[in-house]
Amino acid sequence: MGTQIFVNLPVKNLKQSIEFFTQLGFQFNPQFTDETAACMIVSENIFVMLLTHEKFKTFTPNAICDATKSTEVLTCLSVESRVKVDEMIRAAIAAGGTTYNEPQDHGFMYGHGFQDLDGHIWELVYMEADAIDQAESAQEKVEV
Repeated sequence: MGTQIFVNLPVKNLKQSIEFFTQLGFQFNPQFTDETAACMIVSENIFVMLLTHEKFKTFTPNAICDATKSTEVLTCLSVESRVKVDEMIRAAIAAGGTTYNEPQDHGFMYGHGFQDLDGHIWELVYMEADAIDQAESAQEKVEV
């Protein structure tokens, strides 16, 4: 099994957060979901643990950041198309989220973002395959 990543985010209302992300098309692993935590599946190796504040506090000695006032992390997900970026933004807004900027179109790369119910920032980005190939090729030349 390859390396997996589990992003842990504190949420004020777990049920509402599950409903919010379900409306964006995410599914949850019931094996790691209870009244204090929910395991959101992003991909085969990427998961987001939505934790109640009480549960989150058991993992850190620090105060929980109010993500509506301070930014603790930017979570960026790649998606398969520009259309998917726009669809997810519309779904996030319809589910009660907000946007904090305008879409960013750089030609080869397109992105936009939203804030979830707790103010956590989620960026969505689509990058054309040719741009990725060119970046990998340039990196290979640097390493030689």
